[in-house]
Amino acid sequence: MASMEGLIGLMNRIQRACTALGDHGGGDLPTLWESLPTIAVVGGQSSGKSSVLESIVGTDFLPRGSGIVTRRPLVLQLHQTDDGSQEYAEFLHMPKTRFTDFARVRQEIADETDRLTGKTKQISPVPIHLSIYSPKVVNLTLVDLPGLTKVAVEGQPESIVQDIENMVRSYVDKPNCIILAISPANQDIATSDAIKLAKEVDPTGERTFGVLTKLDLMDKGTNALDVLEGRAYRLQNPWVGIVNRSQADINRKVDMIAAREKEREYFESSPDYAHLASRMGSEYLAKLLSEHLESVIKARIPSITAVIDKTIDELESELDTIGRAVAADPGAQLYTILDLCRAFDHVFKEHLDGGRSGGDRIYGVFDHKLPAAFKKLPFDRYLSVQNVKKVVSEADGYQPHLIAPEQGYRRLIGTGLTYFRGPAEATVDAVHVVLKDLVRKSIGETEQLRRFPTLQTAIATAANEALERFREDGRSTALRLVEMEATYPTVEFFRNRPQDLPAADASSKAGAKASAESPVPLDRYGDGHYRNIASNVSQYIRMVGDELLKTIPKAAVHCQVREAKRSLLNHFYVQIGKKEAGEFAHLLDEDPAMMERRQQCWKRLELYKSARDEIDSVAWSSNR
Repeated sequence: MASMEGLIGLMNRIQRACTALGDHGGGDLPTLWESLPTIAVVGGQSSGKSSVLESIVGTDFLPRGSGIVTRRPLVLQLHQTDDGSQEYAEFLHMPKTRFTDFARVRQEIADETDRLTGKTKQISPVPIHLSIYSPKVVNLTLVDLPGLTKVAVEGQPESIVQDIENMVRSYVDKPNCIILAISPANQDIATSDAIKLAKEVDPTGERTFGVLTKLDLMDKGTNALDVLEGRAYRLQNPWVGIVNRSQADINRKVDMIAAREKEREYFESSPDYAHLASRMGSEYLAKLLSEHLESVIKARIPSITAVIDKTIDELESELDTIGRAVAADPGAQLYTILDLCRAFDHVFKEHLDGGRSGGDRIYGVFDHKLPAAFKKLPFDRYLSVQNVKKVVSEADGYQPHLIAPEQGYRRLIGTGLTYFRGPAEATVDAVHVVLKDLVRKSIGETEQLRRFPTLQTAIATAANEALERFREDGRSTALRLVEMEATYPTVEFFRNRPQDLPAADASSKAGAKASAESPVPLDRYGDGHYRNIASNVSQYIRMVGDELLKTIPKAAVHCQVREAKRSLLNHFYVQIGKKEAGEFAHLLDEDPAMMERRQQCWKRLELYKSARDEIDSVAWSSNR
């Protein structure tokens, strides 16, 4: 495995890449940031958190003031350089600028915070990345978080207390986060904001390092040995005591190196802490954290690599689903449009042919709705004796019929068959509704089309216009079938009918026998005669209805379903061929949300591949 410098440097590079590509945790995209080992610096306001960081760095560089000074996470990456080399700082957002004046670093942190949050007291989870190169530091990365507070001050929203806690929790909740919990020694450890939070998220103390500041400010005759020796609150990692510069030292601009020496002397000469002196102070803390961070990184590299490989596969799969960016060339755009149309047409045909659900609804129209509609037709009322007598009389005109009422029969049949027009049209309309719904479903189920709402609309419009033409053709064909039956009745049906029997005995064999033995004159204007006419017409209409139950579906399938499968988008293709090259791009306008998602996925994929390359390069260099 690589050296400490290589491992921590690896994490530094991946962290910088995360921020540059918009990954700072949270959101609905896979996040690498939350998989990286991190040391989060947690403490209440006025706990000495900033002074601890400056002691570790050995330089004044953090903004100071009252209230919330740190309003964005500060990712502080320390790089040890050769003795005698000049120390300098670089910001990720200003990659070509080296800062050798750390007063300017302090100002840039404040300015960059304000650029995102404004001059208000608001906070933001977007981190600032600061790299410091110096012979005075060890290789280490820390994340300085806003100080925990209990009360909102003037200019802060009421939610600021909870907002800060939520931000801090978003870091320390992660199992790969090392918690640097900073507490002042001149306050009861039981009331420490940092320890209270650390205890909630790390109850075993496995991830927590306790730092006790302001030991020199405790009341005379008291000490913090119970805490430092782990009796007051036990952690699995050692407590470290720190003596920061006093405010007077800061005001006098006491050199940090001199302050470190003064701190060392304090512990070595203290009757309370001399036996712990080798394990106290900011220099010891920096080395301790650096070594621990290295061991954590080394242990986590395999799991981080597994997460990276898995997420690369997931992102590439999502990008395949979303689709690549549209080409700028008109020829390629036309090819894309036609390819998308073919994809839609394929899904639509699968619905009709049974590969997907929906096509069976057309058969349901033929097998259930059409027969049910026929059964509801009012033939009983239409062929009542009263109506038959009326129709026959009107057909006879001023000369009543002599034998069979030829014109009456034809009028009864012709008018009766027109009742089938309604179900015939309703069948065509029902098939049309199913086909329209299948177009809608097919557009929604064509994954390649989802990113192109304009083309979706164009295809839907063209398909529905085509279906409307098919419906008109189907309607005219179905109605023509009805009209043909009404215009030219089947003569053989009536030729095979028995001769009229006496009305009184027409329904019985006895009556037929009696009629044969002693003929009884038939009353051709009595109710029995008209019932016989109604019966003949009813049987004929039933015969025609049975035939229409077969032919109307054939008309609908031939004119609507068959044509929808063969030529649903033919007219659309013709219209596409007439368009100017510049109009293709409009049809391929994407859903802005989809474009944004693709861009996010590309950035995140770039991040993960970059991280994998970084890890591979460190592994190779360590094996040489």
